[in-house]
Amino acid sequence: MRIVTAFQLTLALGCLLQFSGCAVNPVTGNRNFTLMSEADEMREGRQAATEISKTYDTYDGLPALQNYVNEIGQKLARKSHRPQLDYHFTVVDSPEVNAFALPGGHIYVTRGILAYLNSEAELAAVLGHEIGHVTARHSVQQYSAATAANVAAAVGGLAAGIFMPQLGGQLAQGVQSLLGVTGSALLSGYGRNHELEADRLGAEYLARSGYDPQAMIKVISVLKNQELFDIEAAKQEGREPRRYHGIFATHPDNDTRLQEVVGEANRYARPGKLDDHRAEFLHQTEGMIFGDAASQGVVRGNTFQHKQMGFMLSFPSGWRIRNKPDEVVAVSPDGEAMVVLGPLGDQRGAPADLAQERFRPESPAEILSITSNGLPVAVVTPIAQGERPFKAAVIYHEGKAYLVAGRGDSPAAFARYRDAISSTIGSFRALTDAEKKSARALEIRTIKAANGLSYAELAKESPLGVNAESYLRLLNGQYPEGEPAAGQIIKIVK
Repeated sequence: MRIVTAFQLTLALGCLLQFSGCAVNPVTGNRNFTLMSEADEMREGRQAATEISKTYDTYDGLPALQNYVNEIGQKLARKSHRPQLDYHFTVVDSPEVNAFALPGGHIYVTRGILAYLNSEAELAAVLGHEIGHVTARHSVQQYSAATAANVAAAVGGLAAGIFMPQLGGQLAQGVQSLLGVTGSALLSGYGRNHELEADRLGAEYLARSGYDPQAMIKVISVLKNQELFDIEAAKQEGREPRRYHGIFATHPDNDTRLQEVVGEANRYARPGKLDDHRAEFLHQTEGMIFGDAASQGVVRGNTFQHKQMGFMLSFPSGWRIRNKPDEVVAVSPDGEAMVVLGPLGDQRGAPADLAQERFRPESPAEILSITSNGLPVAVVTPIAQGERPFKAAVIYHEGKAYLVAGRGDSPAAFARYRDAISSTIGSFRALTDAEKKSARALEIRTIKAANGLSYAELAKESPLGVNAESYLRLLNGQYPEGEPAAGQIIKIVK
């Protein structure tokens, strides 16, 4: 047997790092450690774009919007450090607030993020930021660092296994953990630096393309306000909040380093006041779907309606409802009870059979077979799951099985909300033909604000639910306390 020494393994790692390549960064002119050539980068980008197309549909609700976004992106790309790349800019059909770039120039924005922008300059800032990630080869640097960290961990693990078997693996695990932490710290450290560099580059490309580079600050404020709102919404819904821009970031107004890197682009800016082309952006996004598409089911007030699956469900009034990709969740105002609606696949036997298989109650008598709104249903009587009792039902409709289950965080909470949970289960029914026609997605519309109009007044007639006032302020860049000015063109949702 050939014995490989730690010295040989370390030497092998050194060779990998030395000969795999140090490429010149197109942005800085410095040499960066990289394990991926530009040809590899382009190939990986094309392959990743194929996978993205399987996850996200292109938004085709407004064909002119795709052309508009692509034109803005191409204008910025021509002013970038890598204008020779084959850039592609795509709006994807997702309500998520997101934008991302693949290696080699495939850049995506969701209709979700477009809804919260308020000018062409802000759109250009989003695209410029993502172009910055591409031109600085951030994904390539991340890949190279991750590969090097994994190789280092493998070397450490092998060396520990060869020279310290008598320690029962405990010290060997410690060595691997140390290397793992080092690799993780290295990678997580890139987050803030890369985001700031992309902000700096994006601001430069904005200025070179005739936009005010300060639009970058406005966009980051949009994202930060989304984060601040979601922190409050998460408390209401009993979940973890989402994070949006960078890491360790404060609000842009207080982020000195961000102000500095964006301010560097002022030397490229044209003199005089720059048009942010707000009117054109609002025109291009008029009629864009907001929130869930009809194919994903829609929330209206306290109801959830799914046109394609042909059913609806009414949640308790005042509960906060989230339509997630794999389930719909409603949470009570105090966060101590929730109801979940989800698919169980195709019908198999009777609903009681599926309920028995899923919940395995101690006695078959705990499952009650009934007909509700013309549909076969199996109701599972309250079950104590630790300290969280719940009630559930398996419902059959048009060849599919659905689960509706509600629980309380404590027996007392369940007792308070038991009737509301039962009412929700009993509300599941087929949509009428008229309801199917009306179960359409919400859309962005614009109005001119009359004197004295407030977001609180608009929220009263809004379909956006209990947080409608906050959503309207976010949509119009006036969160958390702004109000529309007389004559201002503002976005609403209808």
